[in-house]
Amino acid sequence: MNEDIFQGYKGKALATLKKYGARVWAQVEAETSRGKFEGTILPRAENTDDEHIVLKIITGYNVGLDINTITNIRETGYKKANYQIPEKAFPVTKGLPHVKLFGTGGTIASRLDYRTGAVIPAFSPGELYGAVPELAEICNLDTEKVFAVFSENMGPKQYISLAHAIKKEIEKGIDGIVIGHGTDTLQHTAAALSYMIINPPIPIVLVGSQRSSDRPSSDAALNLMHAMYTAGNSDIAEVMVCMFGPTSDEYALLHRGTRVRKMHSSYRSTFRTIGDIPVASVTRKGVIPMKKEYNHRRKEMEVEIKPFFSDKVTMLYYYTGMKPDIMHSMIDQGYKGIVIIGTGLGHVNTELYPALERAQKEGVNVFMTVQTIWGYVHMFVYDTGRDMMAKGVVPLANMLPETAYIKLGWTLGQTENPEKVKEIMLTPMNSDITEREPYNGYLVYQGGVPEVEEFIRKVHK
Repeated sequence: MNEDIFQGYKGKALATLKKYGARVWAQVEAETSRGKFEGTILPRAENTDDEHIVLKIITGYNVGLDINTITNIRETGYKKANYQIPEKAFPVTKGLPHVKLFGTGGTIASRLDYRTGAVIPAFSPGELYGAVPELAEICNLDTEKVFAVFSENMGPKQYISLAHAIKKEIEKGIDGIVIGHGTDTLQHTAAALSYMIINPPIPIVLVGSQRSSDRPSSDAALNLMHAMYTAGNSDIAEVMVCMFGPTSDEYALLHRGTRVRKMHSSYRSTFRTIGDIPVASVTRKGVIPMKKEYNHRRKEMEVEIKPFFSDKVTMLYYYTGMKPDIMHSMIDQGYKGIVIIGTGLGHVNTELYPALERAQKEGVNVFMTVQTIWGYVHMFVYDTGRDMMAKGVVPLANMLPETAYIKLGWTLGQTENPEKVKEIMLTPMNSDITEREPYNGYLVYQGGVPEVEEFIRKVHK
């Protein structure tokens, strides 16, 4: 057989394909000692071993078949896949709102790279329209790729660039802004923009996708449509995250950028508002507010930005038995702000006290959040908490740890005066601190309990 039809397979895997006459891109039925698999044989990634054959099964997932388990492979069809989506010029329709899409990379703007087997940022914003033509029915769209990075590579440099780009578009008179972003650190960027963009006059919507665009179960297209509709039509002029509400395709939820968190590694409904309820729900036909109070869209297209961030800020997730050398090393490295993610109501062990005293003496700003995710820091309840406050640790109520980290970096980018830093951190902004947690702001159901199982049978997840 022609070696080209095996696209990178070598050694034992190549011998197995030749044995059964199976080609890359062929649709096959593969029988193994672990069961029968149906799907398409994919090219071999250059950094994988020679003992597996990669199959894209009908659900859209990729599986690696151990060649030692394969008993037969039978071709059922052949069609070479084309994962390149052509870029199209976006049409202009009179009367539709004008939306700007900033592309940063991530799964919502990605495809599979069969050279490495990884999902890579590859779709340009124009290609996104080629993939989701329904966007032309929602808005008139301008697109700009500002970055092409995975979300784990987003950071202060990108936050600041986005803030400047957003200000520029607002002053041009844009009706709404959408930012395509990887989901892993989407909440960090949402928080950063919530602080850097002061009282925006239009919606600023961050959107991502849990599943890449080549998969049948991808949420990319629907998330984009919901985000575009929100940006162009919503009266809610805030920084928000727009992602699936339930795992079904019914509606999306709009979460405030300071109160949102990714809660599951793979569910499409991964994002939750913590300690509160979402701002609104959205479909392609409308936005339904869930909160009574929010910032309204304004006609005055002026906006102030504070694009500041200090990289001398870190987070310390407390665990039992933690030694003070960890915090001492942070101080030695010149960090000016530390967010502790403490246990219970905001506690750490007494072994850390000398490090806390040193941090206070050397002007390091130390703030306390809780690792319970929901709830408030209460450091007046036990001696431990009161002792830590005496050593300079400041409780941050119900601010989420990631939000606290972002806010502290933003604050220290403006001032290192301890009293001013404390004042800014404790001043509620964009609901990062709330007076109380509503009765429905904490909902975590336990599977297996009869009443919960009954509820699940009646409704969707």
